Amino acid sequence: MLTARIKKILRDNQGMELVQVGLLIAIAIALGLIFKTQITQFVNDVFGGLKASSFM
Repeated sequence: MLTARIKKILRDNQGMELVQVGLLIAIAIALGLIFKTQITQFVNDVFGGLKASSFM
């Protein structure tokens, strides 16, 4: 009886999706903090290029 209940608890995946989403968000935030300067420079270059090409 007790082993069946333990097996049921171990097979229950409820909440795993929340953990996975939390981990993905944490990884995205960490990457954003690590590569902040590179991301900022890239965005500025892209928008600078768009702004320059719109005046032509």
